[in-house]
Amino acid sequence: MPSTTFPQRPSKEAQGLARDAYNRLKKNLPHLDGENIMVQIENEQESLRLPREALVLLRDVLSAMAKGKPVAIMPLAMELTTQAAADHLGCSRPHLIKLLESGEIPFTKVGRHRRVRYEDVVKFDETMRNRQKKLLGEIMADDEASGLYKLDDDSQ
Repeated sequence: MPSTTFPQRPSKEAQGLARDAYNRLKKNLPHLDGENIMVQIENEQESLRLPREALVLLRDVLSAMAKGKPVAIMPLAMELTTQAAADHLGCSRPHLIKLLESGEIPFTKVGRHRRVRYEDVVKFDETMRNRQKKLLGEIMADDEASGLYKLDDDSQ
């Protein structure tokens, strides 16, 4: 079960340890054979067999920690409250409710409460970001065509 406390920013010491571990894992992971990799824990007699995907995830977590970013890991099938989903999208809860009721994001009801799958929130977020990039490109092309925006020939 994921922690209910908000992830904390790693300490400077933790950032340094994470940076060292990230660099070592990044360097060695491509050279390790197989889908299951044996890992030796310091001062332990036995090795631990981990799936490659777990080490790739660990590498990504260490990278974020090394940069001082708070990290949280949750299963993709996890259901969020409407407030948690709104927080993830950076919008208000009433706006999220409108998105749910209009069918833009699927949801289920548990009693009177709406629940949103985390993966659906991420999918919606990615779709919106892609749509924004496309529209921004169209606006820039229109501005360039009308002479409002012009690329400097020297900068190319």
